[in-house]
Amino acid sequence: MAQELLDGLFIGSIYALFALGYTLVFGVLEIVNLAHSAVFMLGAVFAYSLVALHGVAFWLAFPLAIAGAGGVGAMIELLALRPLRRRGAPPIAALISTVGFALVCVAVVEQAQPGTLFAWLWRDGANAVSFPAGAVPTATYRFAGLTVSAPQLAILVASLAAMLILWHLVGRTRWGRAMRAVAESPRAASLLGVDVDRVVLATVVGASALAGLAGILFAVAISNVSPYIGRDEVELRGLAVIVLGGMGNILGTIVGGYLLGLVEVLALITFGSNVRAGVAFAALFLILVARPQGLLGTRVRERL
Repeated sequence: MAQELLDGLFIGSIYALFALGYTLVFGVLEIVNLAHSAVFMLGAVFAYSLVALHGVAFWLAFPLAIAGAGGVGAMIELLALRPLRRRGAPPIAALISTVGFALVCVAVVEQAQPGTLFAWLWRDGANAVSFPAGAVPTATYRFAGLTVSAPQLAILVASLAAMLILWHLVGRTRWGRAMRAVAESPRAASLLGVDVDRVVLATVVGASALAGLAGILFAVAISNVSPYIGRDEVELRGLAVIVLGGMGNILGTIVGGYLLGLVEVLALITFGSNVRAGVAFAALFLILVARPQGLLGTRVRERL
């Protein structure tokens, strides 16, 4: 049981890391960026492409892929969100826009065959691929009767480090104060001299970098990269996590991610693999019924 719970912490780390990106964007813009799962996938694809197709060492491909995911986040803000925001479009318009952006990203990766413009992204179309043997560490360690692989250890360390850095940035830095001001009231923040567009851009880029990091760690952990890993593996679970923890609540998102990972593992042990996909939906339904604001969230209020 202890080994299974430890595995739940590892998968919960990825859920929390991924869902933090949802939380950051929702906290500032009060929209759910549904292109987030595509950025998760692209982080894994960028890392795989650099390592497998261009011979880049994983330690170098890792930060480059995260930077690439952040760049995709900038495209989401500049192409899919900012034009709508400046026109005063309703939140549903941004939601649909990000869905469209995600579909375009998946289609690009699916069609990136040799000889095409995006051939450097992918080599095998929509087929699932793995990192080359020896490209990533595969050592295992034993401690107190528990077995931990090098990818799992990297997941835990990288996730915790990213969460701590984010906690510091939001709570202790000038950017964090500006972000909180925009989240409270974009109009008031603008009157106080805050560049709202710049803060939103930085927030979406940071959220996307977190999604890219989560995607790379997930791909390394399961040794599987495909155009659909964001949609099939984490999108709905990420939504369940932010509802479970409380919309826009960073601490709640972290707690919700780990909690969902542990609950999934316990359900897997108790009922088998067939129920794993339904756990996120069940958690989402129960929280919405019992406590709509989430475990650590507060009731939604209207922004000025």
